[in-house]
Amino acid sequence: MLVPSYLKVLHHAASTCDRFRDACLLGSTWLRQRGYSARISDGGFGNFEWSTLIALLLQGGGPTGEPMLSEGYSSYQLFKATLQVLAMRNLSKSALVVGSADTEPTGDGTPMLWDASRAHNVLYKVTPWAYAQLRQDARTSLAMLGDQLFDGFDATFILRTDIPLLRNDYLVNIPVTAMPTHRGSYRKLFDALKRGLGDRISSVTVKTAPSVSWHPGSLRLKSAPDTSISIGLIVTPENVNRTVDHGPPAENKAEAASFRTFWGEKAELRRFKDGSITESLVWSTGESGQSVFEQVVRFLLSRHIGRDAEQNASLVGHGFARLLPQGTSITAYQPLMESYKQLETDIRALEGMPLSVRHIMPADPQLRYCSIHPPSDTGSRKRPSPANIVIQFEASTRWPDDVMAIQRTKIAFLLNISELLQEANAAVTARVGLENQDDESLNQAHLDIVYESGAAFRMRIHHDREQTLLERQLKDKSIAPSSRETAARALATYKRDNIKLPAHTQAVARLCSRHPALSGTVRLLKKWFASHLLANHTAEEVIELIAVRTFVQPWPWQMPSSVQTGFLRALHWLARWDWRAEPLIVDLSGTGELKAVDVQGIKTRFDAWRKLDPSLNRIVMFAASSLDQDGTTWTDGRPQRVVAGRMTALAKAACAEVQEKQVALEPASLFTSSLSDYDFVLHLDPALCGGKKRTGASNGMTFKNLELAAEDDESMIGFDAAQLLLGGSERPVIAGLWSPQTAPRNWKMNLAYSTIPRKLRAKEEEVNVSAEINKDAILAEMARLGGDLIESIEVSSR
Repeated sequence: MLVPSYLKVLHHAASTCDRFRDACLLGSTWLRQRGYSARISDGGFGNFEWSTLIALLLQGGGPTGEPMLSEGYSSYQLFKATLQVLAMRNLSKSALVVGSADTEPTGDGTPMLWDASRAHNVLYKVTPWAYAQLRQDARTSLAMLGDQLFDGFDATFILRTDIPLLRNDYLVNIPVTAMPTHRGSYRKLFDALKRGLGDRISSVTVKTAPSVSWHPGSLRLKSAPDTSISIGLIVTPENVNRTVDHGPPAENKAEAASFRTFWGEKAELRRFKDGSITESLVWSTGESGQSVFEQVVRFLLSRHIGRDAEQNASLVGHGFARLLPQGTSITAYQPLMESYKQLETDIRALEGMPLSVRHIMPADPQLRYCSIHPPSDTGSRKRPSPANIVIQFEASTRWPDDVMAIQRTKIAFLLNISELLQEANAAVTARVGLENQDDESLNQAHLDIVYESGAAFRMRIHHDREQTLLERQLKDKSIAPSSRETAARALATYKRDNIKLPAHTQAVARLCSRHPALSGTVRLLKKWFASHLLANHTAEEVIELIAVRTFVQPWPWQMPSSVQTGFLRALHWLARWDWRAEPLIVDLSGTGELKAVDVQGIKTRFDAWRKLDPSLNRIVMFAASSLDQDGTTWTDGRPQRVVAGRMTALAKAACAEVQEKQVALEPASLFTSSLSDYDFVLHLDPALCGGKKRTGASNGMTFKNLELAAEDDESMIGFDAAQLLLGGSERPVIAGLWSPQTAPRNWKMNLAYSTIPRKLRAKEEEVNVSAEINKDAILAEMARLGGDLIESIEVSSR
């Protein structure tokens, strides 16, 4: 009945406001990318509702009836102002009235955009769950468009944000055939979950099955038997697995009765330590393998929707977290953190050291909650992986003024600390180890400290005079180019290990404490890299920056509230990241310390590197942060282009799998990939990967070296034979490709790799000899070096 009338409204708006049509196009695109349309199953808010809202606000809606929007606005201003109306005004509680209304319109919670001239609510089709999601999307888009460091165009108009597994933390699927057939069952489902889950969730949306069309001359068709209702839940991580819920106090009779009616036999009256007596709910932490959250959801479905709905419901959201050893909580790291604090106390309390301690700083993934395996997850491993720490002493003129002499002095310091520490504490074992013996300008020694509890630390000394001396060498034009290159490498290593790594560790640890889902997201992403044989080519810090970016710059969504959404959104960004033309920039402060001028400086350095190295032979990925604006600290020389390309290809394949399978997705499937693309594969003994020990040979014989390795020998702390051979603990294989540079070439002496001659007849009487890579000999040498660690070698037949 009102179609002609609204056609006139829209035509008038288009005639009087030059940018009205463009604003409608922007809104249409924004809605489509978020999955909204005029269909009730898609929320009931589509192009007509958007354009009519703008047209009516150009006529009125202000406090005294004046227009809320100006006809002189640009299309962007109209678009953004409309988003502000949607975000700031809760039309479910207070109607937005356009025109003169004799009476204030009232409703049942449906959002009200009351067109007084036509006595019509434009938003009558909008469901309460879609309206709540619409307002949240509007708020997120406004925050995104206001981010001065982020270009929000793609995230606002290009990216599809309605992918269920990326938008929600949990999905509950219920077959339509298991739902009650009475009218209003969807609203009852929404109300029950919203009230019952309470502050465990921040959002609940119901995606109903679309309507089915039928011929006018036939009976109405029921929904297809394979259709289902999808419920999306966004959780609050600090409350999601709470085991005890407090209801109203017993003296509040009306609220207590309502609570008991809603929860039925689950409600019980309890007295707590503070003396209060309240209605309560107690949930088990291990009931039939279900999490607390799943127990609550299933109880609500069973009580308020029906037993059939609960039995046929499937909940998606826990699968990824179960892939991590000891779950996703950072509590598994607390024993090591407490031991670290004890170590700091013990060292500062030592008497007899030549210099007093200025700083003791963590510099290890374990001390920032980011190792794939928590420190307490030893499994069959007998050797703990030592956590790296850096110690710095007060300034003194007694230090030598030569880089190599400083390294020798460090060894003396570590020996002194080892003696004093073991004298002061019998429960501590300390042992000095040597490293980098082929380059005396690098750190030469570390101190392994092992507590009786099993906590292990590897300490190195930071002396700031090294930086000055190395910079002085670089400025000396009289030294040889090779010496200058060595000094440059030593300076970069010094800055990375002593300055940037401790700062990175402290920043990421703070973020993991602030965001409960971040630690699990980082660990899952590292597991993904390791499972696809990419971890050895990519610095752990780069993987951490990619995961952190998902939290500090979450657009076009809100910040992830679960490990699943954090991990999948990180993969989604990886799949779209063009590392050839775009740097990775992350604000590790999480509070906006990174300014626009800093971002511009990082981009300038990135452009300079691309001009200096257009073939990407040295810097492939450029990863910068608020603490490291150089961008090359973690990516200088690695990964290579072929590795970065495979990373992108695997991320795209994973996103395609998520898009295709949706709720049927098997999380473990994202962590496996075919090895058929490789030329050869070394299969390792799983019993010796990940720092595990083997106490005897397969034939029952025991050798002396294996016996020594089996004992608690402090010299073997952190030893992992598979890792030293280039393997990884997530997948016991080493896969390789033959370099294109080893293609057959004319025969000559002193090639850099093993070759065999091959005769080639050019003409009848001329015979040329080419040099071909000796693959069999090289693989045999790999087998010899690996020994019992290598079970078999598979060579591709392609």
